[in-house]
Amino acid sequence: MRYWLVMPAAGIGRRFGAGRPKQYAILRGRTVIEWALAPFLGDRRCAGAVVALAAHDPYWPDIAPAGVIAAAGGAERSHSVRNALAALSGRAQPHDWVLVHDAARPCLPVRDLDSLLSRLEGHPLGGLLAAPAADTLKRDDGEGEVAQTVERAGLWRALTPQMFRYAPLCEALDRAHEARRLPTDEAQALEWLGHRPALIEGSAVNIKITSGADLALAAAWLQSAAESSE
Repeated sequence: MRYWLVMPAAGIGRRFGAGRPKQYAILRGRTVIEWALAPFLGDRRCAGAVVALAAHDPYWPDIAPAGVIAAAGGAERSHSVRNALAALSGRAQPHDWVLVHDAARPCLPVRDLDSLLSRLEGHPLGGLLAAPAADTLKRDDGEGEVAQTVERAGLWRALTPQMFRYAPLCEALDRAHEARRLPTDEAQALEWLGHRPALIEGSAVNIKITSGADLALAAAWLQSAAESSE
């Protein structure tokens, strides 16, 4: 089993409001992106990693791990992912696995990574970690009032990593961009081509940092995980 890691990290985090992008927020003595990279860089199955960065990123040079390839970020997430995939041209084979993981997800349990890899190893296309929707869901009417309660049965929250074969993922993103469509995740680009990615249940602790409150939750989980491993 071998895979390549792609991490889009060109966002500037306007909503985060901490004076620096959220992937560079400090979390238990390290940046969020260092925590996000750690499960992969410590995994012998990972053949290499590419991080897509904003132009003139002032933070990355101070924490860049040895051997990680830097690629130019794009205007949107899907552009950053495609640029990172282009950086693997000549390294990754068409049927190699690529895992795309958010730079702002520092709490990926290793058991979830192992589950994703083992469940999809023989899959022809790939899939993604996801969590079943647990809360009651409401649809907004556009005026700040409830228009509808949405049936949550069968609904999942997409997580990362998302795991797909190199060539089909490149094609799906190219086709989306040619049609001037911007997928919000890699699975959606493949869905637009008629594919049906597999859903692999992952843990709800695999949160995406969007606020200071999320940082506090992430710190608590990482502390608990560290204590459990002692």
